[in-house]
Amino acid sequence: MSRLDWLVLGGALLFVVLWGLYKGRGATTGEGYIGGGRDHRWWLIGLSIIATQTSAITFLSTPGQAYVDGMRFVQFYFGLPLAAVVLSVTLIPLYHRLKVSTAYELLEARFDLKTRLLAAGLFLIQRGLAVGLTIFAPALVLSVLLGWSLHANILLVGTLVMLYTVTGGTRAVAWAHSSQMVIIACGMLLAGVMTAYRLPTEVSFSDALHVAGGLGRLNVIDTHFDPNNRYNLWSGLLGGFFLMLSYFGTDQSQVQRYLAGSDLTQSRLGLLMNAMIKVPMQFLILLLGALVFVFYQFHAPPLFFNPGPVQQVLAGPDAGAYRAAEAAFAQARADQSQRAEAYIRARHAGDPGLIATRRSELQQAHAHSEAKRKEGVALIEKANPGTHPSDTNYIFLAYVLSVLPVGLVGLVIAAVFSGSMSSMSGEISALGATTVVDLWRRLIGGSQGQREVWVGRAATFAWGCFAMAFAEYAARLGSLIEAVNILGSLFYGTILGIFITAFYVKRVRGGTAFWAALVAEAGVLACFKFTAISFLWYNLIGCAAVVALAWLFSLFQAPLPQPESEPAP
Repeated sequence: MSRLDWLVLGGALLFVVLWGLYKGRGATTGEGYIGGGRDHRWWLIGLSIIATQTSAITFLSTPGQAYVDGMRFVQFYFGLPLAAVVLSVTLIPLYHRLKVSTAYELLEARFDLKTRLLAAGLFLIQRGLAVGLTIFAPALVLSVLLGWSLHANILLVGTLVMLYTVTGGTRAVAWAHSSQMVIIACGMLLAGVMTAYRLPTEVSFSDALHVAGGLGRLNVIDTHFDPNNRYNLWSGLLGGFFLMLSYFGTDQSQVQRYLAGSDLTQSRLGLLMNAMIKVPMQFLILLLGALVFVFYQFHAPPLFFNPGPVQQVLAGPDAGAYRAAEAAFAQARADQSQRAEAYIRARHAGDPGLIATRRSELQQAHAHSEAKRKEGVALIEKANPGTHPSDTNYIFLAYVLSVLPVGLVGLVIAAVFSGSMSSMSGEISALGATTVVDLWRRLIGGSQGQREVWVGRAATFAWGCFAMAFAEYAARLGSLIEAVNILGSLFYGTILGIFITAFYVKRVRGGTAFWAALVAEAGVLACFKFTAISFLWYNLIGCAAVVALAWLFSLFQAPLPQPESEPAP
Protein backbone atom coordinates (compact mmCIF):
# COMPACT_ATOMS: atom_id res chain seq x y z
CA MET A 1 0.00 0.00 0.00
CA SER A 2 1.05 3.60 -0.58
CA ARG A 3 1.70 6.19 2.11
CA LEU A 4 -1.69 7.76 1.39
CA ASP A 5 -3.40 4.40 1.90
CA TRP A 6 -1.69 3.98 5.25
CA LEU A 7 -2.74 7.49 6.29
CA VAL A 8 -6.37 6.81 5.34
CA LEU A 9 -6.36 3.46 7.17
CA GLY A 10 -4.62 4.75 10.28
CA GLY A 11 -6.74 7.90 10.47
CA ALA A 12 -9.99 5.97 10.17
CA LEU A 13 -9.08 3.44 12.86
CA LEU A 14 -7.75 6.10 15.23
CA PHE A 15 -10.96 8.10 14.86
CA VAL A 16 -13.12 5.05 15.65
CA VAL A 17 -11.16 4.22 18.81
CA LEU A 18 -11.08 7.80 20.11
CA TRP A 19 -14.76 8.36 19.29
CA GLY A 20 -15.70 5.19 21.16
CA LEU A 21 -13.60 6.18 24.18
CA TYR A 22 -15.10 9.67 24.21
CA LYS A 23 -18.74 8.58 23.96
CA GLY A 24 -18.31 5.73 26.43
CA ARG A 25 -16.93 7.76 29.29
CA GLY A 26 -18.87 8.05 32.54
CA ALA A 27 -20.20 4.50 33.08
CA THR A 28 -20.30 4.31 36.88
CA THR A 29 -22.95 1.64 37.50
CA GLY A 30 -23.50 -1.88 36.24
CA GLU A 31 -26.74 -0.87 34.53
CA GLY A 32 -25.06 2.09 32.83
CA TYR A 33 -22.17 -0.09 31.64
CA ILE A 34 -24.39 -2.95 30.40
CA GLY A 35 -27.54 -1.09 29.34
CA GLY A 36 -25.87 2.01 27.93
CA GLY A 37 -28.27 4.31 29.79
CA ARG A 38 -31.32 3.04 27.85
CA ASP A 39 -31.64 6.33 25.96
CA HIS A 40 -30.66 5.36 22.38
CA ARG A 41 -32.67 6.59 19.39
CA TRP A 42 -33.93 4.27 16.64
CA TRP A 43 -31.29 5.25 14.06
CA LEU A 44 -28.45 4.61 16.52
CA ILE A 45 -30.01 1.26 17.46
CA GLY A 46 -30.42 0.32 13.79
CA LEU A 47 -26.84 1.24 12.92
CA SER A 48 -25.56 -0.65 15.94
CA ILE A 49 -27.56 -3.79 15.04
CA ILE A 50 -26.28 -3.70 11.46
CA ALA A 51 -22.71 -3.04 12.56
CA THR A 52 -22.72 -5.89 15.09
CA GLN A 53 -23.61 -8.46 12.42
CA THR A 54 -21.47 -6.79 9.72
CA SER A 55 -18.00 -8.13 10.36
CA ALA A 56 -14.84 -8.11 8.27
CA ILE A 57 -15.93 -11.57 7.18
CA THR A 58 -18.78 -9.84 5.33
CA PHE A 59 -16.34 -7.86 3.20
CA LEU A 60 -13.57 -10.41 2.78
CA SER A 61 -15.54 -13.59 2.28
CA THR A 62 -18.90 -12.54 0.82
CA PRO A 63 -17.52 -11.10 -2.47
CA GLY A 64 -15.35 -14.20 -2.76
CA GLN A 65 -18.42 -16.35 -2.15
CA ALA A 66 -20.15 -14.68 -5.12
CA TYR A 67 -16.99 -15.07 -7.22
CA VAL A 68 -16.85 -18.82 -6.55
CA ASP A 69 -20.51 -19.81 -6.08
CA GLY A 70 -22.65 -16.95 -7.34
CA MET A 71 -25.14 -14.76 -5.53
CA ARG A 72 -27.42 -17.50 -4.16
CA PHE A 73 -26.03 -16.83 -0.67
CA VAL A 74 -28.36 -13.79 -0.43
CA GLN A 75 -31.27 -16.21 0.08
CA PHE A 76 -29.80 -16.86 3.53
CA TYR A 77 -31.24 -13.48 4.62
CA PHE A 78 -34.76 -13.82 3.18
CA GLY A 79 -36.23 -14.81 6.55
CA LEU A 80 -34.94 -11.64 8.26
CA PRO A 81 -37.79 -9.21 7.45
CA LEU A 82 -40.39 -11.74 8.59
CA ALA A 83 -38.48 -12.43 11.80
CA ALA A 84 -38.14 -8.71 12.54
CA VAL A 85 -41.91 -8.20 12.29
CA VAL A 86 -42.64 -11.18 14.54
CA LEU A 87 -40.12 -10.04 17.16
CA SER A 88 -41.44 -6.47 17.09
CA VAL A 89 -44.89 -7.80 18.01
CA THR A 90 -43.87 -10.46 20.54
CA LEU A 91 -40.49 -10.42 22.29
CA ILE A 92 -39.45 -6.76 22.19
CA PRO A 93 -42.57 -5.55 24.09
CA LEU A 94 -41.99 -8.25 26.68
CA TYR A 95 -38.34 -7.33 27.16
CA HIS A 96 -39.27 -3.68 27.66
CA ARG A 97 -42.13 -4.42 30.01
CA LEU A 98 -39.97 -6.58 32.28
CA LYS A 99 -36.93 -4.25 31.98
CA VAL A 100 -34.50 -7.16 31.66
CA SER A 101 -30.77 -6.69 31.05
CA THR A 102 -30.31 -9.95 29.12
CA ALA A 103 -32.67 -12.17 27.15
CA TYR A 104 -32.07 -15.13 29.46
CA GLU A 105 -33.51 -13.53 32.62
CA LEU A 106 -36.99 -14.43 31.36
CA LEU A 107 -36.27 -18.15 31.42
CA GLU A 108 -35.71 -18.42 35.15
CA ALA A 109 -39.06 -16.81 35.92
CA ARG A 110 -40.82 -19.18 33.52
CA PHE A 111 -38.79 -22.33 34.15
CA ASP A 112 -35.91 -22.50 36.61
CA LEU A 113 -32.30 -21.43 37.12
CA LYS A 114 -30.69 -24.36 35.33
CA THR A 115 -32.70 -23.71 32.14
CA ARG A 116 -31.66 -20.05 32.22
CA LEU A 117 -28.03 -21.05 32.72
CA LEU A 118 -28.26 -23.60 29.88
CA ALA A 119 -29.52 -21.00 27.39
CA ALA A 120 -26.95 -18.45 28.56
CA GLY A 121 -24.22 -21.08 28.38
CA LEU A 122 -25.11 -22.06 24.80
CA PHE A 123 -24.96 -18.40 23.82
CA LEU A 124 -21.61 -17.87 25.54
CA ILE A 125 -20.05 -20.89 23.82
CA GLN A 126 -21.40 -20.10 20.36
CA ARG A 127 -20.76 -16.38 20.42
CA GLY A 128 -17.36 -16.71 22.07
CA LEU A 129 -16.22 -18.97 19.23
CA ALA A 130 -17.82 -16.78 16.56
CA VAL A 131 -15.92 -13.71 17.73
CA GLY A 132 -12.72 -15.58 16.97
CA LEU A 133 -13.72 -15.71 13.31
CA THR A 134 -14.35 -11.96 13.23
CA ILE A 135 -10.86 -11.32 14.63
CA PHE A 136 -9.19 -13.68 12.20
CA ALA A 137 -10.44 -11.85 9.08
CA PRO A 138 -8.66 -8.50 9.63
CA ALA A 139 -5.63 -10.32 11.03
CA LEU A 140 -5.51 -12.07 7.67
CA VAL A 141 -5.51 -8.67 5.95
CA LEU A 142 -2.50 -7.50 7.95
CA SER A 143 -0.75 -10.79 7.38
CA VAL A 144 -1.03 -10.44 3.60
CA LEU A 145 -0.25 -6.71 3.56
CA LEU A 146 2.78 -6.70 5.84
CA GLY A 147 3.95 -10.28 5.98
CA TRP A 148 3.66 -10.22 9.76
CA SER A 149 2.97 -13.28 11.88
CA LEU A 150 -0.74 -14.11 11.96
CA HIS A 151 -0.45 -14.61 15.73
CA ALA A 152 0.86 -11.08 16.25
CA ASN A 153 -1.87 -9.68 14.00
CA ILE A 154 -4.63 -11.38 15.99
CA LEU A 155 -3.23 -9.92 19.20
CA LEU A 156 -2.96 -6.44 17.65
CA VAL A 157 -6.52 -6.35 16.27
CA GLY A 158 -8.08 -7.77 19.43
CA THR A 159 -6.24 -5.30 21.64
CA LEU A 160 -7.31 -2.34 19.47
CA VAL A 161 -10.98 -3.25 19.80
CA MET A 162 -10.84 -3.92 23.54
CA LEU A 163 -9.47 -0.44 24.25
CA TYR A 164 -12.86 1.24 23.99
CA THR A 165 -15.13 -1.78 24.47
CA VAL A 166 -13.76 -2.78 27.86
CA THR A 167 -13.60 0.84 29.00
CA GLY A 168 -16.96 2.23 27.88
CA GLY A 169 -19.34 -0.73 27.63
CA THR A 170 -22.55 -0.63 25.60
CA ARG A 171 -22.61 3.15 25.03
CA ALA A 172 -19.06 3.17 23.63
CA VAL A 173 -19.90 0.25 21.36
CA ALA A 174 -23.08 1.87 19.96
CA TRP A 175 -21.45 5.20 19.14
CA ALA A 176 -18.36 3.58 17.66
CA HIS A 177 -20.74 1.58 15.46
CA SER A 178 -22.17 4.76 13.96
CA SER A 179 -18.76 5.97 12.76
CA GLN A 180 -17.80 2.50 11.54
CA MET A 181 -20.92 2.22 9.39
CA VAL A 182 -20.06 5.51 7.64
CA ILE A 183 -16.59 4.16 6.80
CA ILE A 184 -18.04 0.83 5.66
CA ALA A 185 -20.69 2.40 3.41
CA CYS A 186 -18.22 4.78 1.76
CA GLY A 187 -15.53 2.14 1.21
CA MET A 188 -17.75 -0.53 -0.31
CA LEU A 189 -19.79 1.88 -2.43
CA LEU A 190 -16.67 3.41 -3.98
CA ALA A 191 -15.18 -0.06 -4.51
CA GLY A 192 -18.28 -1.11 -6.46
CA VAL A 193 -18.28 2.03 -8.59
CA MET A 194 -14.57 1.69 -9.35
CA THR A 195 -14.95 -2.01 -10.24
CA ALA A 196 -17.61 -1.17 -12.81
CA TYR A 197 -15.42 1.69 -14.11
CA ARG A 198 -12.39 -0.60 -14.51
CA LEU A 199 -14.20 -2.94 -16.91
CA PRO A 200 -13.14 -2.65 -20.59
CA THR A 201 -14.63 0.40 -22.31
CA GLU A 202 -16.70 -1.75 -24.68
CA VAL A 203 -18.24 -3.67 -21.74
CA SER A 204 -21.26 -1.85 -20.30
CA PHE A 205 -22.77 -2.60 -16.90
CA SER A 206 -25.55 -4.51 -18.68
CA ASP A 207 -22.93 -6.53 -20.58
CA ALA A 208 -21.19 -7.34 -17.30
CA LEU A 209 -24.43 -8.64 -15.80
CA HIS A 210 -25.05 -10.83 -18.85
CA VAL A 211 -21.54 -12.30 -18.62
CA ALA A 212 -21.99 -12.98 -14.91
CA GLY A 213 -25.42 -14.50 -15.51
CA GLY A 214 -24.22 -16.62 -18.41
CA LEU A 215 -21.55 -18.13 -16.16
CA GLY A 216 -23.93 -18.81 -13.27
CA ARG A 217 -22.99 -15.94 -10.95
CA LEU A 218 -26.40 -14.22 -10.82
CA ASN A 219 -28.20 -17.25 -9.38
CA VAL A 220 -30.06 -15.11 -6.83
CA ILE A 221 -33.22 -17.25 -6.53
CA ASP A 222 -33.35 -21.05 -6.49
CA THR A 223 -36.91 -22.34 -6.07
CA HIS A 224 -35.93 -26.04 -6.12
CA PHE A 225 -36.54 -27.68 -2.75
CA ASP A 226 -33.56 -29.73 -1.60
CA PRO A 227 -32.71 -30.12 2.11
CA ASN A 228 -29.09 -30.83 1.19
CA ASN A 229 -28.77 -27.58 -0.78
CA ARG A 230 -27.44 -24.87 1.50
CA TYR A 231 -28.95 -21.90 -0.30
CA ASN A 232 -32.37 -21.93 -1.90
CA LEU A 233 -35.59 -20.01 -1.43
CA TRP A 234 -37.02 -22.53 1.05
CA SER A 235 -33.95 -22.86 3.24
CA GLY A 236 -33.74 -19.06 3.35
CA LEU A 237 -37.41 -18.43 4.13
CA LEU A 238 -37.88 -21.31 6.59
CA GLY A 239 -34.46 -22.17 7.99
CA GLY A 240 -33.34 -18.55 7.73
CA PHE A 241 -36.52 -17.36 9.45
CA PHE A 242 -35.86 -19.53 12.50
CA LEU A 243 -32.19 -18.57 12.50
CA MET A 244 -33.07 -14.86 12.43
CA LEU A 245 -35.75 -15.30 15.11
CA SER A 246 -33.17 -16.83 17.39
CA TYR A 247 -30.34 -14.46 16.45
CA PHE A 248 -32.29 -11.22 16.85
CA GLY A 249 -34.65 -12.46 19.56
CA THR A 250 -32.43 -14.49 21.89
CA ASP A 251 -28.79 -13.68 21.03
CA GLN A 252 -27.61 -11.12 23.57
CA SER A 253 -25.25 -9.49 21.06
CA GLN A 254 -28.38 -8.28 19.23
CA VAL A 255 -30.85 -8.04 22.10
CA GLN A 256 -28.45 -5.75 23.96
CA ARG A 257 -28.55 -3.31 21.05
CA TYR A 258 -32.29 -2.65 21.23
CA LEU A 259 -32.60 -3.05 25.00
CA ALA A 260 -30.66 0.23 25.08
CA GLY A 261 -33.56 1.99 23.33
CA SER A 262 -35.26 4.87 25.13
CA ASP A 263 -38.67 3.25 24.67
CA LEU A 264 -40.47 0.42 22.88
CA THR A 265 -41.02 2.41 19.68
CA GLN A 266 -37.34 3.26 19.30
CA SER A 267 -36.35 -0.40 19.76
CA ARG A 268 -38.90 -1.61 17.23
CA LEU A 269 -37.89 0.98 14.63
CA GLY A 270 -34.22 0.13 15.09
CA LEU A 271 -34.81 -3.57 14.45
CA LEU A 272 -37.07 -2.88 11.46
CA MET A 273 -34.47 -0.48 10.03
CA ASN A 274 -31.97 -3.33 10.10
CA ALA A 275 -34.44 -5.65 8.35
CA MET A 276 -35.01 -3.15 5.54
CA ILE A 277 -31.31 -2.46 4.96
CA LYS A 278 -29.62 -5.84 5.51
CA VAL A 279 -30.96 -7.79 2.51
CA PRO A 280 -30.21 -5.05 -0.07
CA MET A 281 -26.82 -4.52 1.56
CA GLN A 282 -25.87 -8.19 1.24
CA PHE A 283 -27.19 -8.23 -2.33
CA LEU A 284 -24.92 -5.32 -3.28
CA ILE A 285 -21.87 -6.87 -1.62
CA LEU A 286 -22.50 -10.12 -3.51
CA LEU A 287 -23.02 -8.12 -6.70
CA LEU A 288 -19.62 -6.54 -6.09
CA GLY A 289 -18.15 -10.05 -6.00
CA ALA A 290 -19.93 -10.91 -9.25
CA LEU A 291 -18.46 -7.77 -10.86
CA VAL A 292 -14.99 -8.77 -9.68
CA PHE A 293 -15.64 -12.14 -11.34
CA VAL A 294 -16.53 -10.35 -14.59
CA PHE A 295 -13.43 -8.14 -14.30
CA TYR A 296 -11.27 -11.27 -14.28
CA GLN A 297 -12.97 -12.51 -17.45
CA PHE A 298 -11.02 -9.78 -19.25
CA HIS A 299 -7.89 -9.70 -17.06
CA ALA A 300 -5.67 -12.59 -16.03
CA PRO A 301 -6.35 -13.82 -12.47
CA PRO A 302 -3.89 -15.90 -10.45
CA LEU A 303 -4.49 -19.63 -10.36
CA PHE A 304 -4.85 -19.41 -6.56
CA PHE A 305 -5.47 -16.13 -4.72
CA ASN A 306 -3.90 -17.18 -1.42
CA PRO A 307 -0.13 -16.69 -1.86
CA GLY A 308 0.91 -18.70 1.21
CA PRO A 309 0.11 -22.23 -0.04
CA VAL A 310 1.42 -21.29 -3.50
CA GLN A 311 4.82 -20.41 -2.02
CA GLN A 312 4.88 -23.74 -0.22
CA VAL A 313 4.21 -25.79 -3.34
CA LEU A 314 6.83 -23.78 -5.27
CA ALA A 315 9.38 -24.61 -2.56
CA GLY A 316 8.72 -28.36 -2.90
CA PRO A 317 9.29 -31.14 -5.43
CA ASP A 318 6.12 -30.28 -7.38
CA ALA A 319 7.27 -26.76 -8.28
CA GLY A 320 7.77 -27.65 -11.94
CA ALA A 321 4.39 -29.32 -12.20
CA TYR A 322 2.73 -26.30 -10.61
CA ARG A 323 4.44 -23.89 -13.00
CA ALA A 324 3.15 -26.02 -15.86
CA ALA A 325 -0.35 -25.95 -14.35
CA GLU A 326 -0.13 -22.16 -14.07
CA ALA A 327 0.85 -21.89 -17.74
CA ALA A 328 -1.99 -24.18 -18.83
CA PHE A 329 -4.44 -22.20 -16.70
CA ALA A 330 -3.19 -18.88 -18.13
CA GLN A 331 -3.66 -20.20 -21.67
CA ALA A 332 -7.17 -21.42 -20.85
CA ARG A 333 -8.07 -18.05 -19.32
CA ALA A 334 -6.71 -16.21 -22.35
CA ASP A 335 -9.02 -18.29 -24.54
CA GLN A 336 -11.88 -17.62 -22.12
CA SER A 337 -11.26 -13.85 -22.38
CA GLN A 338 -11.52 -14.09 -26.15
CA ARG A 339 -14.78 -15.98 -25.82
CA ALA A 340 -16.11 -13.34 -23.41
CA GLU A 341 -15.23 -10.57 -25.87
CA ALA A 342 -16.92 -12.50 -28.69
CA TYR A 343 -20.04 -12.89 -26.53
CA ILE A 344 -20.13 -9.14 -25.90
CA ARG A 345 -19.80 -8.40 -29.63
CA ALA A 346 -22.62 -10.84 -30.36
CA ARG A 347 -24.84 -9.04 -27.84
CA HIS A 348 -24.08 -5.72 -29.47
CA ALA A 349 -24.93 -7.22 -32.89
CA GLY A 350 -28.34 -8.29 -31.55
CA ASP A 351 -28.47 -11.70 -33.28
CA PRO A 352 -30.23 -14.14 -30.88
CA GLY A 353 -28.77 -17.23 -32.53
CA LEU A 354 -25.24 -15.86 -32.47
CA ILE A 355 -25.67 -14.73 -28.85
CA ALA A 356 -26.68 -18.27 -27.79
CA THR A 357 -23.71 -19.76 -29.66
CA ARG A 358 -21.18 -17.36 -28.16
CA ARG A 359 -22.64 -17.83 -24.67
CA SER A 360 -22.28 -21.60 -25.00
CA GLU A 361 -18.67 -21.21 -26.19
CA LEU A 362 -17.92 -18.95 -23.21
CA GLN A 363 -19.41 -21.49 -20.81
CA GLN A 364 -17.32 -24.28 -22.34
CA ALA A 365 -14.17 -22.16 -22.14
CA HIS A 366 -14.94 -21.37 -18.49
CA ALA A 367 -15.42 -25.05 -17.67
CA HIS A 368 -12.09 -25.84 -19.34
CA SER A 369 -10.21 -23.16 -17.40
CA GLU A 370 -11.79 -24.35 -14.14
CA ALA A 371 -10.60 -27.88 -14.88
CA LYS A 372 -7.06 -26.54 -15.38
CA ARG A 373 -7.34 -24.58 -12.15
CA LYS A 374 -8.36 -27.71 -10.25
CA GLU A 375 -5.20 -29.44 -11.45
CA GLY A 376 -3.12 -26.69 -9.84
CA VAL A 377 -5.23 -26.73 -6.67
CA ALA A 378 -4.66 -30.48 -6.38
CA LEU A 379 -0.90 -29.83 -6.30
CA ILE A 380 -1.42 -27.19 -3.60
CA GLU A 381 -3.44 -29.65 -1.56
CA LYS A 382 -0.73 -32.27 -2.00
CA ALA A 383 1.93 -29.84 -0.75
CA ASN A 384 -0.24 -28.71 2.19
CA PRO A 385 -1.89 -31.87 3.56
CA GLY A 386 -4.66 -31.22 6.03
CA THR A 387 -5.34 -27.65 4.87
CA HIS A 388 -8.53 -26.48 3.20
CA PRO A 389 -7.79 -25.83 -0.51
CA SER A 390 -9.96 -22.71 -0.69
CA ASP A 391 -8.97 -19.14 -1.52
CA THR A 392 -12.47 -17.65 -1.19
CA ASN A 393 -11.41 -15.35 1.66
CA TYR A 394 -8.49 -13.94 -0.35
CA ILE A 395 -10.15 -13.11 -3.67
CA PHE A 396 -11.54 -9.68 -2.87
CA LEU A 397 -8.46 -8.66 -0.88
CA ALA A 398 -6.14 -9.61 -3.76
CA TYR A 399 -8.32 -7.66 -6.17
CA VAL A 400 -8.32 -4.56 -3.96
CA LEU A 401 -4.54 -4.52 -3.57
CA SER A 402 -3.76 -5.11 -7.24
CA VAL A 403 -6.47 -3.10 -9.04
CA LEU A 404 -8.00 -0.26 -7.01
CA PRO A 405 -6.34 3.18 -7.08
CA VAL A 406 -4.22 4.77 -4.36
CA GLY A 407 -6.30 6.11 -1.48
CA LEU A 408 -9.28 3.90 -2.19
CA VAL A 409 -7.24 0.85 -1.19
CA GLY A 410 -6.75 2.35 2.25
CA LEU A 411 -10.44 3.23 2.53
CA VAL A 412 -11.59 -0.29 1.60
CA ILE A 413 -9.14 -1.84 4.05
CA ALA A 414 -10.45 0.61 6.68
CA ALA A 415 -13.98 -0.62 5.87
CA VAL A 416 -12.84 -4.20 6.41
CA PHE A 417 -11.27 -3.30 9.75
CA SER A 418 -14.29 -1.24 10.79
CA GLY A 419 -16.54 -4.22 10.07
CA SER A 420 -14.42 -6.49 12.19
CA MET A 421 -14.13 -4.01 15.04
CA SER A 422 -17.86 -3.27 15.07
CA SER A 423 -18.81 -6.93 15.17
CA MET A 424 -16.19 -7.91 17.72
CA SER A 425 -16.97 -5.01 20.06
CA GLY A 426 -20.70 -5.70 20.04
CA GLU A 427 -20.19 -9.40 20.63
CA ILE A 428 -17.64 -9.29 23.45
CA SER A 429 -19.72 -6.55 25.11
CA ALA A 430 -22.71 -8.92 25.04
CA LEU A 431 -20.59 -11.80 26.32
CA GLY A 432 -19.43 -9.65 29.22
CA ALA A 433 -23.00 -8.53 29.98
CA THR A 434 -24.33 -12.10 29.98
CA THR A 435 -21.50 -13.22 32.24
CA VAL A 436 -22.27 -10.45 34.72
CA VAL A 437 -26.09 -10.63 34.71
CA ASP A 438 -26.70 -14.36 34.29
CA LEU A 439 -23.69 -15.76 36.13
CA TRP A 440 -22.03 -13.26 38.49
CA ARG A 441 -25.10 -11.28 39.53
CA ARG A 442 -27.37 -14.35 39.77
CA LEU A 443 -25.01 -16.91 41.32
CA ILE A 444 -22.85 -14.64 43.46
CA GLY A 445 -25.40 -11.93 44.16
CA GLY A 446 -23.24 -8.96 43.32
CA SER A 447 -24.53 -5.40 43.49
CA GLN A 448 -25.09 -3.07 40.54
CA GLY A 449 -22.64 -0.38 41.63
CA GLN A 450 -19.08 0.52 40.69
CA ARG A 451 -17.82 -2.96 41.59
CA GLU A 452 -20.06 -4.50 38.94
CA VAL A 453 -18.58 -2.17 36.32
CA TRP A 454 -15.16 -3.60 37.05
CA VAL A 455 -16.54 -7.15 36.96
CA GLY A 456 -18.09 -6.35 33.57
CA ARG A 457 -14.81 -4.99 32.28
CA ALA A 458 -12.92 -8.05 33.49
CA ALA A 459 -15.46 -10.40 31.88
CA THR A 460 -15.37 -8.47 28.59
CA PHE A 461 -11.57 -8.57 28.59
CA ALA A 462 -11.55 -12.32 29.34
CA TRP A 463 -13.94 -13.08 26.47
CA GLY A 464 -11.83 -10.98 24.14
CA CYS A 465 -8.80 -13.08 25.07
CA PHE A 466 -10.77 -16.29 24.54
CA ALA A 467 -11.89 -15.13 21.11
CA MET A 468 -8.33 -14.31 20.11
CA ALA A 469 -7.25 -17.79 21.15
CA PHE A 470 -9.93 -19.40 18.97
CA ALA A 471 -8.97 -17.13 16.08
CA GLU A 472 -5.75 -19.12 15.83
CA TYR A 473 -7.86 -22.06 14.62
CA ALA A 474 -10.00 -20.13 12.14
CA ALA A 475 -7.64 -20.54 9.18
CA ARG A 476 -8.71 -24.19 8.90
CA LEU A 477 -12.41 -23.48 8.40
CA GLY A 478 -12.60 -22.60 4.70
CA SER A 479 -15.07 -19.87 3.70
CA LEU A 480 -15.42 -17.73 6.82
CA ILE A 481 -18.86 -16.38 5.91
CA GLU A 482 -20.15 -19.96 5.80
CA ALA A 483 -18.19 -21.05 8.88
CA VAL A 484 -19.62 -18.33 11.13
CA ASN A 485 -23.20 -19.09 10.04
CA ILE A 486 -22.74 -22.85 10.41
CA LEU A 487 -21.43 -22.28 13.92
CA GLY A 488 -24.46 -20.17 14.81
CA SER A 489 -26.89 -22.69 13.35
CA LEU A 490 -25.55 -25.42 15.63
CA PHE A 491 -26.94 -23.58 18.67
CA TYR A 492 -29.55 -21.01 17.62
CA GLY A 493 -32.37 -23.49 16.99
CA THR A 494 -32.09 -24.99 20.46
CA ILE A 495 -32.03 -21.59 22.16
CA LEU A 496 -35.03 -20.42 20.17
CA GLY A 497 -36.88 -23.64 21.02
CA ILE A 498 -36.43 -22.95 24.73
CA PHE A 499 -37.96 -19.48 24.33
CA ILE A 500 -40.88 -20.67 22.19
CA THR A 501 -41.61 -23.43 24.70
CA ALA A 502 -41.54 -20.86 27.50
CA PHE A 503 -44.09 -18.62 25.82
CA TYR A 504 -46.44 -21.01 24.04
CA VAL A 505 -46.34 -24.45 25.70
CA LYS A 506 -47.73 -23.62 29.12
CA ARG A 507 -47.81 -27.15 30.52
CA VAL A 508 -44.03 -27.56 30.31
CA ARG A 509 -41.99 -26.92 33.46
CA GLY A 510 -38.31 -26.18 34.03
CA GLY A 511 -36.78 -29.64 34.34
CA THR A 512 -38.70 -30.86 31.31
CA ALA A 513 -37.52 -27.94 29.14
CA PHE A 514 -33.94 -28.38 30.31
CA TRP A 515 -33.71 -32.06 29.31
CA ALA A 516 -35.58 -31.47 26.05
CA ALA A 517 -33.03 -28.79 25.12
CA LEU A 518 -30.08 -31.08 25.89
CA VAL A 519 -31.50 -33.91 23.75
CA ALA A 520 -32.36 -31.52 20.91
CA GLU A 521 -28.86 -30.02 20.90
CA ALA A 522 -27.36 -33.50 20.74
CA GLY A 523 -29.61 -34.20 17.74
CA VAL A 524 -28.47 -31.04 15.94
CA LEU A 525 -24.83 -31.93 16.49
CA ALA A 526 -25.55 -35.41 15.14
CA CYS A 527 -27.11 -33.90 12.00
CA PHE A 528 -23.97 -31.84 11.50
CA LYS A 529 -21.66 -34.81 12.02
CA PHE A 530 -23.47 -37.60 10.20
CA THR A 531 -25.75 -36.06 7.54
CA ALA A 532 -25.51 -33.77 4.50
CA ILE A 533 -28.49 -31.63 5.57
CA SER A 534 -27.92 -27.92 4.90
CA PHE A 535 -26.93 -26.02 8.04
CA LEU A 536 -29.86 -23.57 7.70
CA TRP A 537 -32.25 -26.44 8.47
CA TYR A 538 -30.48 -27.04 11.80
CA ASN A 539 -32.31 -23.98 13.14
CA LEU A 540 -35.72 -25.42 12.31
CA ILE A 541 -34.73 -28.91 13.45
CA GLY A 542 -33.34 -27.71 16.79
CA CYS A 543 -36.29 -25.45 17.53
CA ALA A 544 -38.93 -28.02 16.59
CA ALA A 545 -37.13 -30.76 18.53
CA VAL A 546 -37.05 -28.73 21.76
CA VAL A 547 -40.75 -27.86 21.54
CA ALA A 548 -41.84 -31.39 20.61
CA LEU A 549 -39.66 -33.14 23.18
CA ALA A 550 -40.62 -30.72 25.95
CA TRP A 551 -44.32 -31.35 25.23
CA LEU A 552 -43.72 -35.11 25.08
CA PHE A 553 -41.72 -35.17 28.32
CA SER A 554 -44.38 -33.05 30.01
CA LEU A 555 -46.87 -35.90 29.55
CA PHE A 556 -44.86 -37.90 32.07
CA GLN A 557 -44.13 -35.13 34.57
CA ALA A 558 -45.77 -35.23 37.97
CA PRO A 559 -48.79 -32.91 38.25
CA LEU A 560 -48.35 -29.73 40.20
CA PRO A 561 -49.56 -30.09 43.79
CA GLN A 562 -52.97 -28.47 44.29
CA PRO A 563 -53.38 -26.09 47.24
CA GLU A 564 -55.29 -27.67 50.09
CA SER A 565 -58.74 -26.23 50.64
CA GLU A 566 -59.44 -24.80 54.05
CA PRO A 567 -61.68 -26.97 56.26
CA ALA A 568 -65.26 -25.85 56.55
CA PRO A 569 -66.02 -23.96 59.74
